[in-house]
Amino acid sequence: QVPLAESGGGLVQAGGSLNLSCTASGSIFRINTMGWYRQAPGKQRELVAIIHSAGTTNYADSVRGRFTISRDNAKNTVHLQMDSLKPEDTAVYYCVLQEPGSESSWGQGTRVTVSS
Repeated sequence: QVPLAESGGGLVQAGGSLNLSCTASGSIFRINTMGWYRQAPGKQRELVAIIHSAGTTNYADSVRGRFTISRDNAKNTVHLQMDSLKPEDTAVYYCVLQEPGSESSWGQGTRVTVSS
């Protein structure tokens, strides 16, 4: 398991923006996938967006066009720019690191609350 440090959650009004960041500590395999999942109260954890070290991305339909994922491989960091936020985006957002042959590493979670 690789320690992941998340930042950037908070409270925002509907239509606003937030930027989440996640940094993996130590040495990680250069070929990997990093990204974000979220879990709303009473719901299962779901994919938000992931990005491979080669740059390919995958988004949940519910956030495509509003959220943008990016990464800095040199800094082992992934960012999630969230625009046009909706109350239904309210959840705890978890950073994930997936390396070949290893179990996924998860962050502690950062809370995002969008008020209507």
